[in-house]
Amino acid sequence: MALTISPRACPQNHRCPIIPVCPVGAISQNGYGLPVIDEDKCIECGKCARQCPMRAVVTKN
Repeated sequence: MALTISPRACPQNHRCPIIPVCPVGAISQNGYGLPVIDEDKCIECGKCARQCPMRAVVTKN
């Protein structure tokens, strides 16, 4: 199970609030663009999905 951020659900107009939640630093954001989850770093703990106010973190098939 890999996690990704849905561009439809993420407003992309602010600093992403889930970045500091990630315990391994797997989430990054360039300016106010769509945040990206680094699959190589992600441990799939789900903290980002639980903390995202827009529920934009989804399971990638």
